[in-house]
Amino acid sequence: MDVHQAAERWQVPERKVTALCRDGRVPGAKKEGKLWLLPENSARPLDGRTKEYAAARERREVSFAADAAGKALDAFRATYHKEPETAAFTPYRVCPIGAHSDHNLGKVTGFAIDKGIHIACGPKQNGVVEIRSLQFPKRAQWHVASTPPEKQNDWADHLRGATIALAQRFPLHVGLCAVLDGELPIGGLSSSAAVIISFLSVLCKLNGIHLTPEELIRISLEAENRYVGVACGTLDQSCEIYCKKDHLLYLDTRDGSFERIPRHPDCKPFEIAVFFSGMERSLAGSKFNMRVDEARSAAYALKALAGMDYGKFSETNLRDVPEEVFRKYKDRLPENWAKRAEHWYTEFRRVEAGAEAWRRGDIEEYGRLSFLSGRSSIENWETGSPELIRLYEIMTQTEGIYGGRFSGAGFKGCCVALIDPAYEEQILETVEREYLKTFPGLRGRYSAHICHTGDGVKL
Repeated sequence: MDVHQAAERWQVPERKVTALCRDGRVPGAKKEGKLWLLPENSARPLDGRTKEYAAARERREVSFAADAAGKALDAFRATYHKEPETAAFTPYRVCPIGAHSDHNLGKVTGFAIDKGIHIACGPKQNGVVEIRSLQFPKRAQWHVASTPPEKQNDWADHLRGATIALAQRFPLHVGLCAVLDGELPIGGLSSSAAVIISFLSVLCKLNGIHLTPEELIRISLEAENRYVGVACGTLDQSCEIYCKKDHLLYLDTRDGSFERIPRHPDCKPFEIAVFFSGMERSLAGSKFNMRVDEARSAAYALKALAGMDYGKFSETNLRDVPEEVFRKYKDRLPENWAKRAEHWYTEFRRVEAGAEAWRRGDIEEYGRLSFLSGRSSIENWETGSPELIRLYEIMTQTEGIYGGRFSGAGFKGCCVALIDPAYEEQILETVEREYLKTFPGLRGRYSAHICHTGDGVKL
């Protein structure tokens, strides 16, 4: 049956049926062209607010993961006419509080989610890396011993950078043939870090290399910083490696110390909604690096104004400068530098307060702080495309959303929200209606997805 028939049978809006199919909650549902087709005997999925739904989701979590991995496995078999020797999965991450902080050694909070990047691969004894992504049209190819030293400006640059960073530390002899697949649209969920980690996981396994979590984080970061040219910090990699289901990762990026704070027994139910604007982005091609430089410039100037010791510009961070120094000299900074620092210092305090709110099970307060993070990202960090700003505004006005903000750099991509499962259907309908009312041209490109917390990558 089609979506219209299912909607009539289940007595729900058609957009709700579409969302259930898209999120994998209707077994056997398949998309043909732009239309979803459901098995004739499909029953309406359980209400997300009930204990029965939570129990069913736990029982079926493994099969959902297997279905998602199946696309990469099937594509590998179809491409190479053999079974893959190994596979890996790395989750995406969300960071409700801790925006634009890690590159200046701030504190962050985050969750891994139950969707991410799958890779299926086999060895190539000649050292060639041949890799295909189901999200991009062309395969990429290079050799482990002669990876292009400069980026090639395509989707595989992150993986070339990872190959170089790994080869500088360990001898590489075995290449691979592989297929990658991402479960969600690109933009805002650290898909680049997840791709790198999945790739490194299988390349290391084929070469008999065993990385510590810290080595994996450092190599992944080096690929983005040095090869791709994105001035990011360790938030993405740390969340995708250290996170644990139903725990909040509370990370200090200055020294890498972290705490996994378990969900409090009294914490209200929540899900993670991801709203994709329909606009994709590239960090290196956006104003992301400029914002990081402005924050670092503020730190450098504040040190000089306060008579503090300072060395290389690239090694200067706002974490080195006490907030009282910023308050004393902020009026002597260029306006943009002062705004970037204002966001960083207030976000540092929001992270600390948010971690304590989560610790005591107060998800409403944690969500409120996430909304404040989003507001500061707009006003002080001065990021956000018109599309993302509109999504954020709709979220703040929609009943049942505890809190949320832009995810990632915040120039295009997506917004994330912590929501009450009891309002899931209403939230999905409201956000889609109001967003497409403003941007009707993005119909068919905008999408919304319901996710849950998950474990980090298995090493």
